[in-house]
Formats: sequence, structure tokens, C-alpha cells
Amino acid sequence: MKASVLTHLKPLSAVPAVDSDIRLSLNPVLSRRSVVDGAWWPHSRDAAAELPGLIAAVDQRLDQTTLRVGVREDAWDHIPRRIPAPGRQVKVGWFRNTDPHVITLILAGAEPVVLLVIPPDTASGPAEAALKLGAEDTTGLWPVDLLTSTRLPATGSARQAGQEVSDGWENEGGHITGPPIG
Repeated sequence: MKASVLTHLKPLSAVPAVDSDIRLSLNPVLSRRSVVDGAWWPHSRDAAAELPGLIAAVDQRLDQTTLRVGVREDAWDHIPRRIPAPGRQVKVGWFRNTDPHVITLILAGAEPVVLLVIPPDTASGPAEAALKLGAEDTTGLWPVDLLTSTRLPATGSARQAGQEVSDGWENEGGHITGPPIG
């Protein structure tokens, strides 16, 4: 895997075409200690238009096969149940209690990849800073912290809305998935 932080990739030809480059960064050392494994700056909130290119780019960069994608239900428009990919259909799950600033890709035979999602309407300077930061070791930082540290608005976050972060529990063990409010 390359050590470069920011990569602009064109979608593979076997995947439905996406109009422009994929703005994606991945940490060269995927770590379970980090909150995110990289960052993605989509061109729109249209999941049906954006996800095919992302899936192709992640598959290509990691030499893995994406099987499922998990997104926050109210953070995207036009969320399909499946995305066509070479030789398969990638299932898309949408959830109410996940962080609106991340997307999770479940890979065959590998740990999930969690990406910080940079809002599509973000100016290029802050977005590129967030892409770079997302590919670094983010241990101890939460997605909202990554966005606000690059001067991006963190709309929809539990911290900003004043909601209890404990509303988002892990699937097993009941651990809080966000920092304490306070």
C-alpha cells in the first residue's frame, strides 16, 4: 500500500460512472486505535451517485472487496439498498444512531474501514486539511473533533446538538461511542 496521504482516484470502468474524481485519503497503517481510517469528501449527498466510486476506490486502494456500507440515514439523500460493483451487489445499511460524520465499509476478510465524511459543500482549503488529518493517527479524537479542528462546521453532531452521547452504543458491551459531554 502506498504511503501517500491524499489520493484522487477515478472509479473503475466496471462500476457505474461517477462524474468526477474520488476525493479520498486513507491512513497507510489501518489501526483499530484510531477513530477513523481516513476521510472522504463526496461531491454531493446523493448516496446512489457517490457510493459506487467510493466502493471502487477503497477496493482498489486496499486490494479488498467491500461487502457492505453503513451510513447515517438522515445524512444522505437517495440511499439505495444495494450498489452494483464488479461481480457483486454491495449491501447498504442506513442507521439512525450512528455518527452522521462517518461512513463504514465492511470488507471481506478484513476489519471494517471507517471514514470521516467531509460535507460536500466545504471549501477546498478546510476540506483538504480534513482529508489530510483523517489519514493520520486520530487516536483520542472523535469525528466532530476532526471536523472542528479544520474549521469545518460539525452540524448534526451529538455534542453540538446537546444530546446525550450515550444514545449511540456499540453493538456489544454497551460502551459509549463518543466522548463525555461536558
